Amino acid sequence: MHLGKSYKFSEFLFWTRRQIYGLLICGSVPVFLYKTLGLTWLSVPLTVVVLLGTATSFIVGFKNAQTYNRAMEAQHIWTSILSASRLWGIVARDFPVDLQVSKELVHRHLAWLTTLRYELREPRIWESTDKPFNAEYQRFYSIPEREIELQDLLPLYLPSTEATQVLSSLSKPTQVLSLQGAAISRLLASGKINGSFYMELERTLRELIDLQGSAERLKNFPYPRQYATINMLFVRFFCLLFPFGLLQEFNKLNDSVTGLMHGNMVWLVVPFSVMVSWMYTSLEQVGESTENPFEGGANDVPISMLCRTIERELRDMLGDAEMPPMPDQAAIVVL
Repeated sequence: MHLGKSYKFSEFLFWTRRQIYGLLICGSVPVFLYKTLGLTWLSVPLTVVVLLGTATSFIVGFKNAQTYNRAMEAQHIWTSILSASRLWGIVARDFPVDLQVSKELVHRHLAWLTTLRYELREPRIWESTDKPFNAEYQRFYSIPEREIELQDLLPLYLPSTEATQVLSSLSKPTQVLSLQGAAISRLLASGKINGSFYMELERTLRELIDLQGSAERLKNFPYPRQYATINMLFVRFFCLLFPFGLLQEFNKLNDSVTGLMHGNMVWLVVPFSVMVSWMYTSLEQVGESTENPFEGGANDVPISMLCRTIERELRDMLGDAEMPPMPDQAAIVVL
């Protein structure tokens, strides 16, 4: 998540510079063929380009609206996880008589948060984190899940036998919740907790399972590929045809100018076509970098920071002196 007031215009230009290079070529080639080689038949009626641009605007806007909704849903899911975690911490602290039992319940919950964020950071083939325009921006931030291995963290929260069991399971977060459910059942059977406490924990476990499933749905089911493909094709076709639609229009301006630009007005097609086309390609690139809110990009939901916040709050409830450090307050991007 970007913590600044906004991205700088220079940052945005640098981030999209590869698109700009391509647009410069797309704008220069038609003008060169039209002006230098005299291939005036290459001009495309502007009406055709306008119709294509209108259709492209609709589909690009639709994609960005949907990717924004995915990002907002991801924020809602993790806000709910934050609230449910606080409830779990309060109940786990207040109901059991034995403080050690409270710590075990809280630490196992922290293990669930850890395995969940590691699962959500696993790469998918449709994600864009490793694309050049996103990969180079990672010099401004780090992805915690790629710096420390999960097997090095789990022993901080779980006994060695449980940690081994979790690491060898197919779904690590689900396995942790399964262990949590078995643990509270044993506590009920041994009389260390009463029935009302058991039911409250079971209700919270069910909520956590639902939230995990919602997060996994966003992770494992991308923005529909057919819409993503047609969006890309429309933008590409528009950027290719747009300069051809401007050739005659700018050539007509030669009748109203004198001096150096007389006879050369058609060359203005290059900067103007680049500016307009850049808006479309930038919208497409923004949508692509937003549609997967857990991939580890600069615009992701900061699940690592939220997990660290939850851990600090729950440890504080239990009176633990050791607190994980919060991220650098001066950081531009936190995850």
